[in-house]
Amino acid sequence: MIETIKLTKMYGSLIAANEISLKLSEGDVFGFIGPNGSGKTTTMRMIATLLAPDYGEAYVCGQSIYTNPQEIRRLVGYMPDFFGVYDDMTVIEYLEFFASTYRINGPARRKVCEEKLELVDMSFKRDAMVSQLSRGQTQRVGLARTLLHEPQVLLLDEPASGLDPRARIEMRNLLKRLGQLNKTVIVSSHILPELADVCTRVGMIEKGILIVDGYVEEVMQKARQAILLFIRVKDRHEQAAQLLEQHDLVSNVEMRSDTIVATLKDRLCDYSVLNSALIEAGFQVKQFREEDVNLEIAFMELTKGKQQ
Repeated sequence: MIETIKLTKMYGSLIAANEISLKLSEGDVFGFIGPNGSGKTTTMRMIATLLAPDYGEAYVCGQSIYTNPQEIRRLVGYMPDFFGVYDDMTVIEYLEFFASTYRINGPARRKVCEEKLELVDMSFKRDAMVSQLSRGQTQRVGLARTLLHEPQVLLLDEPASGLDPRARIEMRNLLKRLGQLNKTVIVSSHILPELADVCTRVGMIEKGILIVDGYVEEVMQKARQAILLFIRVKDRHEQAAQLLEQHDLVSNVEMRSDTIVATLKDRLCDYSVLNSALIEAGFQVKQFREEDVNLEIAFMELTKGKQQ
């Protein structure tokens, strides 16, 4: 559905996007992760044919950004991080205006606008003035506008930018719903936890370079060189720590208050024998869990030494 080949954009000596190559299939929800100014917006605008690359190629649904930009614009729904609205319109008038620009006419126009408002949970504001909407409500109306022409590809640039915690949660739930519609979605964010349970794939970009591109599970696996176990026993904490430290699977043990933190040797995944060893030695195990690796930890680990 989306393929970029060494897509590059320069502003003088600044390389905003440096040979970005990725390939997304139908149904992929791709989380584009990186700090502000890393090249996310530049890449998305080139895919949307709103910005011409200096070199490289991109295809959307098999169409080249060079030879078929008009067709791509019919296939793509692009939502920028900040967009203007017409304050003197009601929500339904605003959507109908844009539906008319997509040549959606007659009774179908009102029907599709109502459907998109329902999808983004904004039907209750259909007759409100756009100027009266909160930032989160404005973002949702903007998303409804992006969906009016039933695009196969969605490019959502920082859709949760500037939202309060509740609105951010609502937007994340909405993104999950979009992922179930079998569209190809690229959603960018510099707030990593937003994308953790939304995306099937992630890409990490730093200073215009796509450092990581893969399925979420693969990225987590790559980020974690060694598993950390957090273990708590009822008593005799020091003795339990000594037992674990002597085990062949363990490379390091430290105490954090009453919690034993055991680091396994690199690339070891099966550690069930450690729990058994503690129980057989007479320890009452109260907690035995693996460290959670989230996108924030993965980003910091995988970009280590590349942010200078």
